[in-house]
Parts: sequence; structure tokens; C-alpha cells
Amino acid sequence: MIQLPLLKEVVIILGISVIVILLFQRMKLPSILGLLLTGVIAGPYGFSLVKASHEVEILSEIGVIFLLFVIGIEFSLKSLSSIKRVVFLGGFIQVSLTIIIIGLLVYSYGYSTYESVFVGFLISLSSTAIVLKILQERRMIKSPQGKVTVAL
Repeated sequence: MIQLPLLKEVVIILGISVIVILLFQRMKLPSILGLLLTGVIAGPYGFSLVKASHEVEILSEIGVIFLLFVIGIEFSLKSLSSIKRVVFLGGFIQVSLTIIIIGLLVYSYGYSTYESVFVGFLISLSSTAIVLKILQERRMIKSPQGKVTVAL
């Protein structure tokens, strides 16, 4: 009998995600949040249903790369250059404020400065990926507000 080491974990994750995403769609919430909740439920800090967390983490990183690739296909340098001021200035402000606010919040809970800044960076980048996925689902990436939002 052939054994696929990650098959059990993948089936668990997919099974939970189908149920959670269906619930999120009924509540009219973004499916990406459902996928995040699935990770919390199945992960090592939830019910520990997935034992090979390192291998699943590698698979999830590949998934994020594919997501960013698909979203990147929808843009051209010409269209982004037309809003370059908003891209650079707005992006800098958004990322900086997110890092500062989240960093201060985490620091207030007693974490070190380095840990607080790291979490700030993490939330800043994660929020961008979530917004990209939501805009893609709603087919709003090519709209004017979608272009500006993604540029940030």
C-alpha cells in the first residue's frame, strides 16, 4: 500500500476549510478569513489536528506565492506607474502606521521592542495579502479604488 505522508493533513485541512468557508459565505464574510480560522482550528495551537505542521507550512507558503503571482498577472507596470505617487507615499504611510500601531499594542502586553516590531511587520504584510484576496474575489482589482488599494 502506498502512503502519502501529507495526505491525512491535507484532507483534514480541506475538510475543515470547506465547512468553515461555507459558514463564512452564509455570514457574508470573506473566505480568506475562513481559511485563517481553519488554520487556527487545525493547527498546533488549536485542536492540533495537523501533526506535520512544518510540511504544511511549506505548502501554505507555496499557496501564497501562487496567490501573489495570480494577482500580479492582473497589473501592468504602465498602469501602476500612473499612480506611482499614491503607490509609494500611500504604501509607505500605510505600512509604517500599521507597524507602529501594532508594535505599540504588542509592546504594551510586555513583549520586547524587537518582537513588537516583528509582529507589526507581520500584520502589515498579512493585511495586504488578505485585502488582495478579497479584492480578487469581488473582481475589483482593476477598478480605480482597487488599483489604489492594492498599490497601498
